[in-house]
Amino acid sequence: MQFPYQLTAKGKYTLKNVRLETGFEYENEEVIGTKTGLFSIEIEDGKIKTVKANDHASEAIDAKGYLMLPAFRDMHIHLDKTLYGLPWQALSPKRKTVKDMIAYEQQIIPELLKTSVSRAEQLISLLQHYGTHFVRTHFNIDPTSGLKSLEHLEQALENKKESFKAELVAFPQHGVYHTESAPLMKEAAQLKNVKFIGGLDPLSIDGSIEKVMDFTVQLALDHHKGIDIHLHETGESGMKTINYLIDKAIENPELQGKTFVSHAFALAYLSPKETEQVAEKLAAAKVGIASSIPFKGKVMPIPTLKKYGVNVLIGNDNVQDYWSTFGSGNMLQKANLIAELYGYATEYALSRTLQFATQSILPLDDKGNQQWPKAGDDAAIVLTDASCSAEAVSRMSGIKALMNGGNLFWRN
Repeated sequence: MQFPYQLTAKGKYTLKNVRLETGFEYENEEVIGTKTGLFSIEIEDGKIKTVKANDHASEAIDAKGYLMLPAFRDMHIHLDKTLYGLPWQALSPKRKTVKDMIAYEQQIIPELLKTSVSRAEQLISLLQHYGTHFVRTHFNIDPTSGLKSLEHLEQALENKKESFKAELVAFPQHGVYHTESAPLMKEAAQLKNVKFIGGLDPLSIDGSIEKVMDFTVQLALDHHKGIDIHLHETGESGMKTINYLIDKAIENPELQGKTFVSHAFALAYLSPKETEQVAEKLAAAKVGIASSIPFKGKVMPIPTLKKYGVNVLIGNDNVQDYWSTFGSGNMLQKANLIAELYGYATEYALSRTLQFATQSILPLDDKGNQQWPKAGDDAAIVLTDASCSAEAVSRMSGIKALMNGGNLFWRN
């Protein structure tokens, strides 16, 4: 996909006829609708400067009554290894395990690296088509690619810097010790642009939870990074790894609030009581969960995690690559899927579900008070063809404009 927008404004300017949510409509103390109004929004230096009464007659840029929402954030994706931009292919039935996939990657990475910059840019354009302006992206660190995946990803991001932002996770996809990636991980950890140290199924891939997690934790502490590990393992090994990270975060307050377990499939196999116990521990240690909301026979306990205050991040993970046939790149679709899976069908519940696309930023608080946008907020917004947040989630409404850092891009 080519970039779907055209730069319309940057620097200092004003939007008029912007639709904002102003409160809930109630009937017998139940939310039955969402109130909106038209406003003028002044942008300056990458921030929202003022939110004021609408001025129809001004010469400001006309938002045409479209609903303004916070721009979307995809918090778990792999921009460096997509097949998007290449001929379609579904998953092969020959590759059944993570180790199968590692062996396959070792074969195909040299060829894929030849076009990885352009394909990463095409995937970014797809995400932007659906209103995403920010991602947390993992990139391969392995002996086959060395630091090339990072270098190519950084080039793609540099080419997209006006319209897109990312934070980077050094990801030992082929194991820390299974393919001797530890020296490369140490090298990557020293780089300023790398914000998180990643990891992968320590027991099944590297044969030791303690050895791998101690390496990961120490590397993060030594270089003041966060942690975001992939954990597909279930049962005893999966829970042991989660509890290990919880203990390390409690021992090292520096890790609290920036330690995450991606996938964490082990949580889907717990009893309700066990789920509540671990949710309470995760919240106390400020260890978050990053999920793509999979449901291969099991549904992740997202409502329980949120109930106890666990920071739950949502992402597309793999978008049309050799790990997954699925993954559309649409964060509104993820919010829609969450609403359907967990029964969030009312106006109120749907409006709250938008938080999974925006990563907790909502126009109205739980009582219906307007809390976004306000002066000083980052100028990162979308304009969507919807009457309210609930409709945007339910209908996965189309995006008409995207703003990143105050740069406004309107749909071509």
